Amino acid sequence: MSKIGFDSEKYLAMQSERILSRIDDFGGKLYLEFGGKLFDDFHASRVLPGFAPDNKIKLLQKLKDKAEIVIVINSSDIAKNKLRADLGITYHDDVLRLIDIFRSMDLYVGSIVISQFSKDNDNTAAIAFQSKLEHLGIKVYRHYHIDGYPTAINHIVSDEGYGKNEYIETTRQLIVVSAPGPGSGKMATCLSQLYHEYKKGVKAGYAKYETFPIWNLPLEHPVNKAYEAATADLNDINMIDPWHYKAYNKITVNYNRDVEIFPVLKILFQKLMGFSPYQSPTDMGVNMAGFCISDDEVCCEASKQEIIRRYYKALVRKRKDSYSNKEAEKILLLMEELGLKLSDRKVVPVALEKARVTGKACAAIELPDGTIVTGKTTPLMGYSSTILLNSLKVLAGIDDSLKLISPSAIEPIQKLKTEFLGSSNPRLHTDEVLISLSISAATNDLAKLAMQQLPYLNGCQIHTTTILGSVDERVFRSLGLQVTSEPEYGTKKLYQK
Repeated sequence: MSKIGFDSEKYLAMQSERILSRIDDFGGKLYLEFGGKLFDDFHASRVLPGFAPDNKIKLLQKLKDKAEIVIVINSSDIAKNKLRADLGITYHDDVLRLIDIFRSMDLYVGSIVISQFSKDNDNTAAIAFQSKLEHLGIKVYRHYHIDGYPTAINHIVSDEGYGKNEYIETTRQLIVVSAPGPGSGKMATCLSQLYHEYKKGVKAGYAKYETFPIWNLPLEHPVNKAYEAATADLNDINMIDPWHYKAYNKITVNYNRDVEIFPVLKILFQKLMGFSPYQSPTDMGVNMAGFCISDDEVCCEASKQEIIRRYYKALVRKRKDSYSNKEAEKILLLMEELGLKLSDRKVVPVALEKARVTGKACAAIELPDGTIVTGKTTPLMGYSSTILLNSLKVLAGIDDSLKLISPSAIEPIQKLKTEFLGSSNPRLHTDEVLISLSISAATNDLAKLAMQQLPYLNGCQIHTTTILGSVDERVFRSLGLQVTSEPEYGTKKLYQK
């Protein structure tokens, strides 16, 4: 069993109370910017074991009678078909996915905002997306590029600045402003609404809900270091909040972008509201996660493992897409600060040794009880498929010598792939193995028993000695496996997929 280091029930209770209190502070209406992932927050669940990936959704369900969701997407992200790397879908497709998820959980999605419309950009794709949403019965508002943002304050807080943005009609006390990813324009949307609300004589406020960095943990805490690793490509840096220290003589942690922009935000609040409700970027936040860590040692170890995983992912990105080496170099520096080595990830040395001994591409997986299982490439299957079957056998207590899928059943599939489907690789991928195993389970009790073990792979650690193919990567992600790979291809072909 995985060790638990975070109390989700306490978190949901404290977090909802904190948000309701902030609503009251502003006289009854709050625009709450949700940073990070509103759904599928797997980073938080990895570094805070016990934090459920859907905690934020559960939180909103507790507040659903008061909450209305506004989703913001940047028009340039639509034009560029920007992808959510963790899901492999575009930002605009993720907007539709998020709406479906929210509605399935009885949460009210009030509208979509398409931000950064500009006469200098090609808005064709954004206009087409707006049309699609409106045909689906979804309200859409346009917000525009503002010259001089965010420093030209007098222009921003005017009818030519925020005033030219379309006012979002809302009906609830808590307006949750979310987005498919960073850079969408959530904060600007919230502040634009404050401008319009105050012109209409409506009392309203703004707050920010970011899980990381955790403001009341030390700057050097591994949980906060893991956040730096997760945002290394954005060049975010955790730092002591100087504004909070100056105002209260207390040390808290924030990150560079919020610290740098706070003087501008403070003046914006003064212009919008007549006063600034906040003396520091930390003041703006409502995050209570730091109060809900139940086992600090467990969270520290989980965070260290996350940093190593992030390093491997940065190396693979560099190998696949010719990324700058700066991301990997920054994470390596974090590892050195914490005294971490690649071998601290238990599956890494096991996989590498298996590959050295066999001379083949291999993988190693750590099961929930700490057992490490290996798999190698064979004439019938790639290492991803063999390790999957080997793991299911161990979990089910099935002797390794027993076949879950008959070789005679595999051969026709190989023939189909190579002779009719144009594949040059006859070995079965993980999806093909799982389909074959499920078919065998109809008549084979051992195969059925093996299939029943699939849920226990969720959260298991796995390392591969070559970069995974797209199919195996998708299957492992769907099973909840936490994968790292050596930054090496399994073949010398120039075209990799």
